[in-house]
Amino acid sequence: MANGSADVSAFQQALENNKKWASETDSKLFEKTAAGQSPQILWIGCSDSRVPETTVLNLKPGDVFTHRNIANVVSPTDLSLLSVVEFAVYHLKVKHIVVCGHSKCGGVQGSLQNVQLGGPLDIWLQPVRSLREKHAAELKGKSVDEQKEIMSKANVQQGIEVLRRIPVVIDAIKDRGLHIHGLIYDLASGKLEDVDCDETDDVAVLREDAFRRQAAVIR
Repeated sequence: MANGSADVSAFQQALENNKKWASETDSKLFEKTAAGQSPQILWIGCSDSRVPETTVLNLKPGDVFTHRNIANVVSPTDLSLLSVVEFAVYHLKVKHIVVCGHSKCGGVQGSLQNVQLGGPLDIWLQPVRSLREKHAAELKGKSVDEQKEIMSKANVQQGIEVLRRIPVVIDAIKDRGLHIHGLIYDLASGKLEDVDCDETDDVAVLREDAFRRQAAVIR
């Protein structure tokens, strides 16, 4: 009962905080957001409660379109993520996509351990475990913290590779200069670090040839 009361109190406190925030915020912000949205950034991040995108970017409601999941996994079969990307890129015309991982990520840590996490988590983290396999030589002999850092960056880079093969993203990159960025958020400092995700022009051309949509002719 005590734990239940604490949970209710936390929720009630959140509602009270909302009332205070709403009363102290310039009403013009709400007028603007009620009229529609035109964010320039799509943020794909981890569900971790310590990495709220609008807060760490020091932006406001309406500035960032968001998709978050465990370990910021970008999968080509995730219909939820694909729908968010389609809406943000094709309809909202965002100018930037950010894939952001973070230090001390529980999903990354889970993928580095040979333990059963239970339920859908083991299935969900398979792409991250595959990265562990791919980077086994680089991970060997490293400390746990170093392994987490390597895996977090590799996971961001892998996510960007997947994004670059989504047809609507390819079109937006080519037609209107959509930019894709990789970041790691450091929980200890609150700062964002760039992740190198550059590619050569010839690689981009090959990917475009293979994945860009063409008008289909069905016979």
